[in-house]
Amino acid sequence: MGLSILKDSRPETISALQEELAVRKTSSFILLFSMGSQFDHLIVQELAKLGIYCLVADPARVKASDVKTVAPAGIILSGGPASVHDEPPPFDARIFDIGIPVLGVCLGYQMWAKYIGARVAPGEKREFGVYPLAIKKKDPLFKGIKTKTPVLQTHGDKIFPNKKLTILATTANSPIAAGRYKHLWGVQFHPEVTDTKDGSKMYANFCFDICGISDPYPAHKVAEQKIAALRKQIGNSNVLIALSGGSDSSVVAYLLKEALFGGQTSKKWRSDLQKPPKLFGVYIRGIDRPDDEAYVKKYFGSQQWIRVEVVEATKEFLDALKGKTNMREKRLAMRGIYKEILEKKIRERKADFIAQGTLYTDLRESGHGTATGARVAEIKVHHNTGIDWSVPEIRPLEDMVKDSARDVGRDIGVPEDLLVRHPFPGPGLVVRIEGEVNDRSLLIARAVDSIYIEELRRAKLYHSVWQAGATVTRSEHTVSKGDDAGMGSVVALWAVWSVNGFTARFAHLPYDFLAEVSKRITNEVREVGAVVYRVSDKPPTTIEWG
Repeated sequence: MGLSILKDSRPETISALQEELAVRKTSSFILLFSMGSQFDHLIVQELAKLGIYCLVADPARVKASDVKTVAPAGIILSGGPASVHDEPPPFDARIFDIGIPVLGVCLGYQMWAKYIGARVAPGEKREFGVYPLAIKKKDPLFKGIKTKTPVLQTHGDKIFPNKKLTILATTANSPIAAGRYKHLWGVQFHPEVTDTKDGSKMYANFCFDICGISDPYPAHKVAEQKIAALRKQIGNSNVLIALSGGSDSSVVAYLLKEALFGGQTSKKWRSDLQKPPKLFGVYIRGIDRPDDEAYVKKYFGSQQWIRVEVVEATKEFLDALKGKTNMREKRLAMRGIYKEILEKKIRERKADFIAQGTLYTDLRESGHGTATGARVAEIKVHHNTGIDWSVPEIRPLEDMVKDSARDVGRDIGVPEDLLVRHPFPGPGLVVRIEGEVNDRSLLIARAVDSIYIEELRRAKLYHSVWQAGATVTRSEHTVSKGDDAGMGSVVALWAVWSVNGFTARFAHLPYDFLAEVSKRITNEVREVGAVVYRVSDKPPTTIEWG
């Protein structure tokens, strides 16, 4: 992307922001100062569901003058691990005086409360968990919400009454669980988590009623336009689509469903069993995670409107990757097999088009320029860009980013499970194996990932982190299993809290959870000698190992 995190208001920054807004077909955005909460990415997701662009700002660098220049419709300050009374986080408090509506969440609320003179100090009783919120005063923030509603609180400090503060709501241990001062709103709880029953409504009220945003991303209109364009482009032609089990290709599949069949699984079409479907899905097995295939089969395998084929390509991938240890070389080798397999299926299915879930982001990171035609550097080689296909390529999402594509997906009925899966690199497990990819390392990577993700879901931690993965390192560790001894691979688990992947903090997963995962991996995957957990942030560490 041209603008990932706001750090200043230089002319080139403003130009990048204007391009972002054009891509999202809106003139309004919310500026989110990410103060380090593990829930920050959920705020971005909540606003994305509303069709609102949420630009993340660096609180240590963005000043009041920058905010005035970029002119957001509203500002959100997230929660975080800092404490305003003994370790105040870096932030230009003059931003509170600009007049733009502000919503402070937990720490963010405490920051502006202290700025206007309210006392913030450790409470006698901390609040961690779900508590009933009692709304005491009518306010736009709580429009349409019952006077008693459950909210998730996770804080030790509390705000004490002040004559400037209007009390909007209380909980058992928070006398001002929600408050307001002029254009500043604050809540001690987290509206972005599902445990806060009416949190989504609160964010909608803030964005639309308080900030006055009237042009959210027009998901329904955009979906209709894309479906109409696809219908005109492909007519009754056969289309092959590369499915990955992730959000982007799933959205494209549903757009094609609407274009080809008008959203209907025609009984007439289904009664003619000799007539092949017009939409073919291809899932390539080999360097994928186990649950990728499971998701494709679950959500597409039994659908009447698409015929899905799983292609076994492990040998082809391994042959192409043999001897290659450089990450770029491995990415290019993987892409060659990807193209070869899909070209074969194009011929077999007599497809007239090939469709992919390529995003605007993919094109940008692959160095294919901007909307203005300017040259950009190649950040990494994407598997789905720059390929010369034998048939015309369909990329319905090439003018969209992840959040707007998800919004279109929600509008046309793509299952939420597919839309909110953790991001996963196109080259798959290739980037989660150090050095050469071979039978042994691939076996370990797949088995370990399966256990790790399964346990994250079981412990209800999957949605609390932005992304998690396991990397097979080149290191070995002495093992003693039973009466035998030897050497085993060291596997590094990692998980991060992030809002968009451009910066990240390592997720503080519970030790009991990590101990259980380590026990399962070392017991069930005999090639593993030890399990470690990475505790580095981005920067300097990247999220993916390679």
